[in-house]
Amino acid sequence: MSIEMPRGLPFAVDTFGPYTTTKRIKRHHFLTHAHKDHTVGISPSNIVVFPIYSTSLTISLLIQRHPQLDESFFVRIEIGQSVIVDDPDGQFKVTAFDANHCPGAVMFLFEGSFGNILHTGDCRLTLDCLQSLPEKYVGRRHGVAPKCCLDYIFLDCTFGKSSHSQRFPSKHSAIRQVINCIWNHPDAPVVYLACDMLGQEDVLLEVSRTFGSKIYVDKATNLECFRSLMVIVPEIVSEDPSSRFHIFSGFPKLYERTSAKLAEARSKLQSEPLIIRPSAQWYVCDDEDDWESGSIQKQRKVRFSEAVKDEFGLWHVCYSMHSSREELESAMQLLSPKWVVSTVPSCRAMELNYVKKNCFISRFSPDDPFWKLLDIDMEVSPVAAADTHTVALSCCLMSEEIILDSAKLKLEPVIESSSTKKKLLSLSPEKNLPVTLFGRARLSSQESDQLHERKVIHTQCVFTKSSPVLEKLNVQEVIESLQDDTKEETIEKESCTSFSTSKEACKDLSGDLRKLYRSMNAPVPRPLPSLMELMNARKRSRNHLSF
Repeated sequence: MSIEMPRGLPFAVDTFGPYTTTKRIKRHHFLTHAHKDHTVGISPSNIVVFPIYSTSLTISLLIQRHPQLDESFFVRIEIGQSVIVDDPDGQFKVTAFDANHCPGAVMFLFEGSFGNILHTGDCRLTLDCLQSLPEKYVGRRHGVAPKCCLDYIFLDCTFGKSSHSQRFPSKHSAIRQVINCIWNHPDAPVVYLACDMLGQEDVLLEVSRTFGSKIYVDKATNLECFRSLMVIVPEIVSEDPSSRFHIFSGFPKLYERTSAKLAEARSKLQSEPLIIRPSAQWYVCDDEDDWESGSIQKQRKVRFSEAVKDEFGLWHVCYSMHSSREELESAMQLLSPKWVVSTVPSCRAMELNYVKKNCFISRFSPDDPFWKLLDIDMEVSPVAAADTHTVALSCCLMSEEIILDSAKLKLEPVIESSSTKKKLLSLSPEKNLPVTLFGRARLSSQESDQLHERKVIHTQCVFTKSSPVLEKLNVQEVIESLQDDTKEETIEKESCTSFSTSKEACKDLSGDLRKLYRSMNAPVPRPLPSLMELMNARKRSRNHLSF
């Protein structure tokens, strides 16, 4: 799956579903690969409105899956090829690069007046994959910035969570593990390979070459896999069930079917078949699985050099089509982008150390292409213009806290009206306030009133040369904590009355702006009360209870 591109861009990538409200606003559309989660919503009714740029192999796989589509609906762009796209807002250049994911999968590099943007789609960013990108965008080693900086990377962070710290073996190494596992089980009459997913053809091809045998695919139960293999590697496909090697459907109920196959062989007093699953999913399962023993968890984390047998009798090999967290960190160090956006839910790019250390809104000047991506006319306040050391910027970030409905997995940045934007972007504090544990303290009633008036309109990020601080206030959370402590209805009413004005500010902030904040992979600023307000509210609550 992918997310909606910012409104300031004339193109979209991998977004075709009926819930993508900007699909008809975007004038150019691109498809990275043929996996189903990236092709949702593609139909003749959509394509007649706009053509789709993609590779020939991806187009062939898509048309085979959906015969009602026609090749005339697509524009072909092959790996290494560049295309100049005409647009009313100005021409831009797009180049396709190998994504190291599945057959036909590409990354798209967009270069135009909006800046330089790399959309990886689904990818595995190994060093070889990175070296295929233009040399000017890739640093020679860690710590050495590239000659030209990427403004934006829309990054595949499937395994970007902090818990996914394992170092995955290369695809070649994983394929050798599969072959070694087969060699180590010469008595297995049948070898079942759970490789019916697009992207695992290299495993099947190498097994077929090594053992000189074709691989049986049951058309009746796995027609889509059969058709895909006939397009990509038809020379290894067999319709003879007597072949030793069979395709084994990965899902659903993989473990139940594995246990059933082994039990059937035992009941017939036959040698057990060998069932192998080349995938990284088993290795990145959460450690909190209660049903697992500590030894199984340790095997998942440590044993990447050989196949591992689980308690169901299924053999696992860590074959990954996505980058590990370590590979993502290394890739970001070499590419050194200004901003990174995760293309998968939960905004996992925020967990990368590179993003935490290097991606700050303060890096963007008022004339940076960054603001054009968001369709925002950036204006610097008069106070900030007079002082070169202070810049007041409106936060245009994305929150990880909003979980979309399962039917609406696309993320849409919501842009405010131009008059509202200009009013918000022109705000800046009259002077810097002291820094405390909770941010800038409000030490007097006058300062409190002045700052509160600004917060009711919009929460700002204020950066100074000496102390960059993001001020955050969230009154709602404090009210909830007071309610939990006292459990009294009277206290709840008093707290809500005391902070009613601030609550309205929170509601305003969480309305139109929360999706916009989420589009930039950063948490939504949430107001917190001053220490004085918090202490006074608790005192009033205790005094009330004492009576």
